[in-house]
Order: sequence, then structure tokens, then C-alpha cells
Amino acid sequence: MSRSTTATIIPFPRPAPAASTEQDRLHQALAALNAALAVQREAVANWRDTLGTLREGVHDLHESLLTYNARLGTLGERVSTLNGEAKRLEAWADDALRQG
Repeated sequence: MSRSTTATIIPFPRPAPAASTEQDRLHQALAALNAALAVQREAVANWRDTLGTLREGVHDLHESLLTYNARLGTLGERVSTLNGEAKRLEAWADDALRQG
């Protein structure tokens, strides 16, 4: 099975080198951090949505398997009944051949 890489790596923002004072650099760093957090929040929200979709798909698959299992059980009962009838007919035919 091949691996599929679907993750997006979000680079950590770097402060712009043009800041003039420590206060300016701090504000730029905080703004960059807030922007990175906003991107991360969106990524986590998308991940949660995807997990919800996966959960629904797994639930639907589970329901389908339960239905399939029930149908197989019914089919097994019918095949068993037919097998019994076939064995009775075989025994009848064997008796008829022995008598004839």
C-alpha cells in the first residue's frame, strides 16, 4: 500500500528584519504568532470536519456490513433447507433404484 502525504506544513513566521525598536519587533512577532494561530485554528477545524466525514463513512460501512451479514444468515438458512430437501430426494432415488 502506498503512503499518501496530505499534511500541509505551516512554516513558523519570522519577524521582519526592518523593525526599528524592540517594541516594534515584539508587536510584529505577536502579529505573526496570531496569524499562525489563526491558520492553525482553521487547519484543526478542517481536520475535525474530515474526522466527522470519516466517522459517517465508517458508520455507513458498519450498517452495510450488518445488513450483508443478516442477508448471509438468511441465505445460509435457505441453503441448509435446500440441502435437506436434496438429501431426501437422493435417498428416495437410491431407494427407487434398489427396488427397481
